[in-house]
Amino acid sequence: MATGKFWVNNHAHIVLGNEKASTRFLQYALLGADISAYLTGAVMPKLTQGNLNRIEVPCPPQRVQAQIVSVLGALDSRITLLRETNATLEAITQALFKSWFVDFDPVRAKQQGLAPEGMSDATAALFPDSFEESELGLLPKGWRVGTLGQVVETVGGGTPDTKEPSYWEPPEYCWTTPKDLSGNSAPVLLGTERKLSSLGLSKVSSGLLPAGTLLMSSRAPIGYLAIAQVPVAINQGYIAMLPQSTLPPLFMLFWCRQNMENIKGRANGSTFMEISKKAFRPIPVLVPLPQVIEAFVNIAASLFDRLTQNEQQAQTLATLRDTLLPRLISGQLRLPEAETRIAEALS
Repeated sequence: MATGKFWVNNHAHIVLGNEKASTRFLQYALLGADISAYLTGAVMPKLTQGNLNRIEVPCPPQRVQAQIVSVLGALDSRITLLRETNATLEAITQALFKSWFVDFDPVRAKQQGLAPEGMSDATAALFPDSFEESELGLLPKGWRVGTLGQVVETVGGGTPDTKEPSYWEPPEYCWTTPKDLSGNSAPVLLGTERKLSSLGLSKVSSGLLPAGTLLMSSRAPIGYLAIAQVPVAINQGYIAMLPQSTLPPLFMLFWCRQNMENIKGRANGSTFMEISKKAFRPIPVLVPLPQVIEAFVNIAASLFDRLTQNEQQAQTLATLRDTLLPRLISGQLRLPEAETRIAEALS
């Protein structure tokens, strides 16, 4: 649903309601419709204007349409609010990371004899009050420079033979490809599209990685980031950064965001660009004092836990919406029943 002024190219259609159906109702009707029979072209399927006009959708009275839009819109509004909140939580944490580990605001304040802004005395005491030279320029005194390979444990993954059923049945263990992160609105992985059997898991050299592992897509494209909330095996399209490293996953999530252009600059490839573990591990990285890292992670973890809970709720509500949508549009589900289920989900 577009807002404000916009334009489209010749690969999009504009759909507007008329006296028979509102535009918002048509949005939900088309989301609930199976349009596969209306597509043409084997190599690159497309939907022509003529075939779009032929798609059949239910068209109840305007009063019923408005009720359906109201019911489904309540879910969409809640999902939007949760994800806007998450964007704010992410921005707050990224700003904190930049202040502490890029701009060195607490150190600069102490160097000038000032108390670091918005910080307790105990936390301020963890920071030095001067700088010293390093290969990365002036750094807080006592902090050091290492390489990612020295301070972060990284592993890659693999793909068992997709034509061998015994590797995939029964589906027991989460197995992820970067596709699982492509539509993520928050940097968390709550589940995966596919799962491996025990035999399939044995074919992935890195095995089952623990919850809390940071995943970074290493190709096509480089730079999807998420912290796994479940134990997971990975394919070859990732570099995974394990917990218990000197620089933990929460620190590295925001470090990677801050340094993504540098990471991408070390990629190579003829068919598509890829950052290998061999190219990733030598990247220089600032290593703060352990107590400063711990203080940052403690703050970030509370924000990230809230973000994770919000994303879990958003996905639950999206699943409920997608379940209710076709049944409401087709008239198979009565509105009072849908309203009850939504009220329970929102409570």
